Amino acid sequence: MKLMDLFVKMKGDLNEIEAELERAITSDHTLMTETSVHLLKAGGKRFRPIVVLLSGKFGHYRLDVMKNVAVPLELIHMASLVHDDVIDDAETRRGQLTVKSKWDNRIAMYTGDYIHGKALTVATKLDNPRIHQILSKAMVEMCIGEMEQVRDFFNTEQSVRQYLLRIRRKTALLIAISCQLGALAAETEERHANRLYRFGYNVGMAFQIRDDVLDLCGTEKQIGKPPGSDIRQGNITLPVLLALQETAIRPKLLQEIDRIQQTDGAGDTAEAIRLIRSSNGIKQAEALADRYTQKALSALEGLPDLAAKKSLKDIARFVNKRNY
Repeated sequence: MKLMDLFVKMKGDLNEIEAELERAITSDHTLMTETSVHLLKAGGKRFRPIVVLLSGKFGHYRLDVMKNVAVPLELIHMASLVHDDVIDDAETRRGQLTVKSKWDNRIAMYTGDYIHGKALTVATKLDNPRIHQILSKAMVEMCIGEMEQVRDFFNTEQSVRQYLLRIRRKTALLIAISCQLGALAAETEERHANRLYRFGYNVGMAFQIRDDVLDLCGTEKQIGKPPGSDIRQGNITLPVLLALQETAIRPKLLQEIDRIQQTDGAGDTAEAIRLIRSSNGIKQAEALADRYTQKALSALEGLPDLAAKKSLKDIARFVNKRNY
């Protein structure tokens, strides 16, 4: 299954979400609107809105309600990307110039803050206090995850456990609450909302691990940025940590990582990538992503046999095997 197949099935609702996203970030401030729309038009999988809508199918589905969950969650994700690009000094994302590259770091940081504010403005249309509590807590956790990533730049002594906790905060949690809040907004049974949260969490973990593998194995055309961007920025991901556990590779790889750090990320990463690819790190990372995917699929057992359940299963399998 390709994600595009789901877009076709849900075209009408997703078009409305896309239009609502643009309405949400449009204001009288020309520059702020221009920078925000630049990010929006760069595209994206709209993964979080999709799982929000599908999770809502297990309750009383109303698009006018669901969009007030889907739009804030996607805006929060977008804001985190703008901030990430500043921290990572990234020139491109999805094959397009980043906001910090087209304008500057200051404009990019305020654009991210602006989008965050717009996300909360849309969310105020929801009258369920629990949704707001879950959303605000997740935003705090995401910030902690981002800070931990900065703290651990070029830290080759970090544990796999540290990495997993970081991606839980940075990535998995937002996907988990996208499923949970979609269900709660549709007044789905609590037990079903809990299952959907577990599904989203495990899919989110697999999503990030797969993303980290793609950074080392994908092409620039596939991933929309130069391969090896993570290691160039000092982000030591799971395949790298696992490769460092191999005694035959560790000394040379440490030397390459140190060289990249000494050049402030401007050095060539080709040799580091070659070493990682020659290890078992990528295969082991993919195996862990497989396990998270299986946990995600197991979480769906017990949900009503709706078309949305099959779509969520398809999404889990897509995430684990995607090449973009």
